[in-house]
Amino acid sequence: MPIRYSSFGLCILGLCASLVTAVVAPHLWTAWLALVLFAALTATGVHDLRQTRHAILRNYPVIGHMRFLLEFIRPEMRQYFIESDTEAAPFSRAQRSLVYQRAKGDPDNRPFGTHLDVSQLGYEWINHSMRPTQLAGHDFRVTIGDAGGAQPCTQPYSASVFNISAMSFGALSANAILALNQGARLGGFAHDTGEGSISQHHRVHGGDLIWEIGSGYFGCRHDDGSFSPERFAAAAADPQVKMIELKLSQGAKPGHGGVLPGPKVTPEIAAARGVPVGVDCISPSSHSAFGTPVEMMEFIAELRRLSGGKPVGFKFCLGHPWEWFAIVKAMQKTNITPDFIVVDGAEGGTGAAPVEFSDHVGAPLQEGLLMVHNTLVGVNLRHRIKIGCAGKVITAFDMARMMALGADWCNAGRGFMMALGCIQAQACHTGHCPTGVTTQDPLRQKALVVPAKAERVHNFHRSTLHALQELVQAAGLDHPQQITAHHIVRRISDTEVRLLSNLIMRVAPGSLLGPVDELHNVFRYYWPIASADSFLPVEQGLHAAR
Repeated sequence: MPIRYSSFGLCILGLCASLVTAVVAPHLWTAWLALVLFAALTATGVHDLRQTRHAILRNYPVIGHMRFLLEFIRPEMRQYFIESDTEAAPFSRAQRSLVYQRAKGDPDNRPFGTHLDVSQLGYEWINHSMRPTQLAGHDFRVTIGDAGGAQPCTQPYSASVFNISAMSFGALSANAILALNQGARLGGFAHDTGEGSISQHHRVHGGDLIWEIGSGYFGCRHDDGSFSPERFAAAAADPQVKMIELKLSQGAKPGHGGVLPGPKVTPEIAAARGVPVGVDCISPSSHSAFGTPVEMMEFIAELRRLSGGKPVGFKFCLGHPWEWFAIVKAMQKTNITPDFIVVDGAEGGTGAAPVEFSDHVGAPLQEGLLMVHNTLVGVNLRHRIKIGCAGKVITAFDMARMMALGADWCNAGRGFMMALGCIQAQACHTGHCPTGVTTQDPLRQKALVVPAKAERVHNFHRSTLHALQELVQAAGLDHPQQITAHHIVRRISDTEVRLLSNLIMRVAPGSLLGPVDELHNVFRYYWPIASADSFLPVEQGLHAAR
């Protein structure tokens, strides 16, 4: 019997022992009391194993009630019960509570005002209008791949403004993938596969997929790990695949790469990724299909052609600015543009990563998003490219703020994981996830009941977009894409607040097409040393920038 069932097993043993004692010595009232107690506990354990609402109770019958008891006695105990390191908590207690409420379909209203300190530096709000709008619904969408260009997309995709971030099968359990995809189908939003490619579990419910292709080219690779055009074309033709996302880097560990150890490469994972069973599965730190920015644009054009004209873009966490500028210059030189770019913030990431990478590598989402948006505006390409973003986006205000900085849509990872029942036990990499979300253990993941959790995923998406609708209405707007930095206010001292538009970098349309001497230093120093033909900087310019 697995150790997590030990308390239930002890209850059964106690029931048997008390029953024997009551039969042998019926005059002992304590034996009958023990019999009633252990019978109640055993019945509770049986109920825990059969119920579908709480994965914790299915994996930890009887003893799992301790978590809910502590929350009942003192709700804030949840923070200490589920986190051994509170400083590492990716979201605040209030945010987690909000996700759980919305996922369960519970009311998310709260009495007694804000829980935030409005006098704290960095506090932000959105200004409201004296003439609020009234919108018909909250199904806000953005069309990706409709901007034309030298290689036009012939199958544009109408995407929700809130979608599931890249999380691979293998990192997540089969039941988690099933529930996420069914929730996406119920809510009409997209499910990013992560670089682990499209598994059989992604296909069961038919939810819209964004197929992420990483440096390992999983699902479209030759046996030597190189890109296979034939295998890509065959998989991309699936109508369920709506967009292709080339992953350059991820927020959790940009520039790192990774290895899935051979013992973890199960037949299911091997089938999805196109790799041998039981052999180390390597994700290199860089791509082999291209070596220069121009080659990257040509590869994007090839992916668009091979996919039958579906939207193709790339995801990255901003690093060296001259490398990003080199990509933009390659767009100018080839007249090939991606249909979308997803900016991943260094503060995000659901996968396990070295601490130094999680804490100190890559640009945070605000800085990365602003750089990408401003650069595209500066070369007059912003209208051809949609921008998505990810990085601790969980509430409707988070979404509104990112759209004010230039995003067209937002992705969320941990928010949807928590909707599945994740309690942030920090055991994702151990295989011992208590809720069945991040484990390949077939018994543990059975605790995650797919239909029930899929409905929670759907609820979380719907409720968050409903909250976004209310924010948009309060601001007197008709669509979240109308939110700008002029609508957001930030406190910068005890006695001063400023519009976000007065605090962030902004670039005028077309300003990078001429002299850059009057622009922000990042453009003055690094734009001249970027080359469309290399990710390396022009050496003389680099020394000048230093």
